[in-house]
Amino acid sequence: MIAQLLLTALLTLVLVYAWSAHRTVPIIGLLASGAALAGLYFVWVQEHATALAALVGIGRGSDLVVYIWVVISLLIVLNLHLKLRLQLDMITRLARAVAIDRANQSRREAGAPRKRRPVPNRKAEAIPTELQAKK
Repeated sequence: MIAQLLLTALLTLVLVYAWSAHRTVPIIGLLASGAALAGLYFVWVQEHATALAALVGIGRGSDLVVYIWVVISLLIVLNLHLKLRLQLDMITRLARAVAIDRANQSRREAGAPRKRRPVPNRKAEAIPTELQAKK
């Protein structure tokens, strides 16, 4: 009876997590909810768990519940991994933008003269005759 209560509490926590994850990642929330509900059913109706386990080729119903729990745990880990990866990508883009902005700002503050590009198809101006005579 103690194990049933403990498993019920854990699976209820998974249901709460699945409900909160449903808004951001619907497939994870849906799969975790279904697995947790099935786990709750099998925890309390163990005969059906044993019959279903025998049907799918697993020896005991408790093994089936453990496998369901492993699947839920893997889904949660996958969800956390995807969120962490997204945040790391966002931090990289933000750091790159800040670095470029600081480089541009320091260039403006230093007053570095801009290089002038030659204007195409423009003829060179003739040197005035007064400057030619001084040479």
